[in-house]
Amino acid sequence: MSTSELRARLDQSIDQHRDDYIAISKDIHAHPETGNNEYYANEVLTALLRKHGFTVTSNVAGHETAFYAVKESAKPGPTIAYLAEYDALIDIGHACGHNIIGVTSIAAAIALSETLDQTGGKVVVLGTPAEEGGLRGKGGINGNVKARFVEHGFLEDVDVALMVHPSGKTRLTGPSLANNHLYFHFYGKPSHAGSSPHKGVNALDALVLLYNGISVLRQQLPDGVRVHGIITNGGQAPNVIPEYASGHFYIRAATREQVIELEPRIRAIAEGAALATGTTVKIEHQVGPRDFRINHALNAVLLDEFTAAGEHVDLKEKEGLGSTDAGDISHAVPTAHPYIKIGPDDLIGHTVAFREAANSAKGYEALITGAQVLARTGLRLLTEPALLQDVKDEFAGRKTATQAA
Repeated sequence: MSTSELRARLDQSIDQHRDDYIAISKDIHAHPETGNNEYYANEVLTALLRKHGFTVTSNVAGHETAFYAVKESAKPGPTIAYLAEYDALIDIGHACGHNIIGVTSIAAAIALSETLDQTGGKVVVLGTPAEEGGLRGKGGINGNVKARFVEHGFLEDVDVALMVHPSGKTRLTGPSLANNHLYFHFYGKPSHAGSSPHKGVNALDALVLLYNGISVLRQQLPDGVRVHGIITNGGQAPNVIPEYASGHFYIRAATREQVIELEPRIRAIAEGAALATGTTVKIEHQVGPRDFRINHALNAVLLDEFTAAGEHVDLKEKEGLGSTDAGDISHAVPTAHPYIKIGPDDLIGHTVAFREAANSAKGYEALITGAQVLARTGLRLLTEPALLQDVKDEFAGRKTATQAA
């Protein structure tokens, strides 16, 4: 079977199951579940994979709602992994479009798996919950989830990992920030705030000093470094000196090394605030996602495939960066994390407008187009050994980005 015939087979598969994919995405949108609680989405998505011949294992990598699915041929060949996300945000639901992400990756995986009798190789789906954060911080009590997949060996035989994220514009894979989490707990002594404030030790004062100390520090931070946080407990009543106060802060930067370098300075501010107020402080540290390692050879393929699918790709540098635990995958294997348009150019993630766009006709058209682009990209990696080698050479540092692309 020729390459053009295989591409047609991919498109036919996706089109044949189009209504099912959209219905499942709508269903997940209507049943939003926060990180590490995605039991309904896990059941729906794994049932879909089993229906199409994948062997599925749930409760992997230390997370009950994570899964590993695989379909392989009798012929040797590369392994292409698709990353599926399906968690929602607290209170606002699928305002980052993960109802689209998970189904898009699975639709692409199913289509590509139907060509394995011709191409050889293996198709894997990694069901990665809690991208938006779980019980606490990224991925809940066990840290960010995609890093757990790396640590548990699920990427060891993977050649390339692929996914696509909804957005206001179609873009290629771009940079994202590494981050760590710091949780601050200040302990003081309660007292009546009106009659005997001098007998109390105010934990909230210490937290306010920390907050202001971080604000003062910001003027001396390098470009691109971010520190931001919230007060999670500021006391229980205004007429009681708070004996306990707490805050949760992120440190973000372009590299993991910059994050690590800054953390002692933030800790020192907290310790100084405790000393100044007579409180004690407990600091908890949690590792967040790594920065994203861009593969320009993969981006070149995606540009071709997005263009072939009729998408206008915005090549301008993106303003403002967030973080994603797909960054951890990108340091383990060559990884693509492009974006696809589901609404107006000024659409902003984590808003009601984004949630509605993720449940719109435009959003579901993007699901189908995104699945086609990911499936075609996977097919090229399976059938063009020189291309796959360019991707791997760039990842290993054997070629520059210019040479690979």
